[in-house]
Amino acid sequence: MTLTNITKNKTVIERTRIAVGFFSQLRGLMFEKKKNFDYALVFPLHMEGRFSASIHCLFVFFPIDVVFLDREKKVVDIKKSLMPFTPFCIPSKPAKYFVELPAGKSNGVEIGDQLEWK
Repeated sequence: MTLTNITKNKTVIERTRIAVGFFSQLRGLMFEKKKNFDYALVFPLHMEGRFSASIHCLFVFFPIDVVFLDREKKVVDIKKSLMPFTPFCIPSKPAKYFVELPAGKSNGVEIGDQLEWK
């Protein structure tokens, strides 16, 4: 799957994985090696909200970009170069999805852009 910014008709990253299920979402990028993280990790959430979309970077050993999306997959917030072991990060607006990316891969993505993965 490819992650695409359909507003700008531009590929964000070639490889995309979906974190489906409780354990996949619980693990996220914990203990992942930086050299293996060359993909977007999409988290579909059960409900749209600010606190339900909050994340941590405990046991993530490298900086990441996080893009938060609403139910229409429009970008509502972007956190660039979120540092390892950040204990708590919450989007500024409610989100239904968030996407974890290698640091710098969210460059060119802006609030209001619509993303798609397929």
